[in-house]
Amino acid sequence: RYVAICQPLHYVVIMNPRFCGFLVLMSWFIVFWVALLHILLIMQLTFCMGTEIPHFFCELAQILEVACSDTLANKIFLYVTTVLLGVFPLTGILFSYYRIISSLGRMVSTKGRYKAFSTCGSHLSVVSLFYGTGLGFYVSSALTHSSQRSLIASVIYTVVTPMLNPFIYSLRNKDVKGALRSLFSRAASCP
Repeated sequence: RYVAICQPLHYVVIMNPRFCGFLVLMSWFIVFWVALLHILLIMQLTFCMGTEIPHFFCELAQILEVACSDTLANKIFLYVTTVLLGVFPLTGILFSYYRIISSLGRMVSTKGRYKAFSTCGSHLSVVSLFYGTGLGFYVSSALTHSSQRSLIASVIYTVVTPMLNPFIYSLRNKDVKGALRSLFSRAASCP
């Protein structure tokens, strides 16, 4: 979004298919090695018999809670990777939106400003939804220790957010907008 709005004439040169492929491969490479290190650290732990995790999937923090051995190294690695893979990207997103908003403020054309804001709006809503539910999940599980609240937050974070992502982006489609307008106008005209 930053390159498309702040440097539109250089977009094709900067965001070429080779660079986009490199970004995707680097993302997969980093996530693969982080997951592998988490797995290797968890393999060093011991677990008591009959332990049950009250979730619909094995969340890493929940696994560490039910371990019978010392989990200090696992928790340190979990916090470090959370900062590296969560806080740094969020900081980059916020910085790029700061630059986008400052460049939009200098735009003269109202139509161009509206188009740029509508382009950023869907992305920003998905990012806010993802980080908001993720932060809510981890804060609620750290503060309340309620298995039902933690389960609900986990479902929102892992199921609802990815399901809403395509819906939010489809709202930018002209055909979908037209269908929603006609649906709402028909509903408003019904007695």
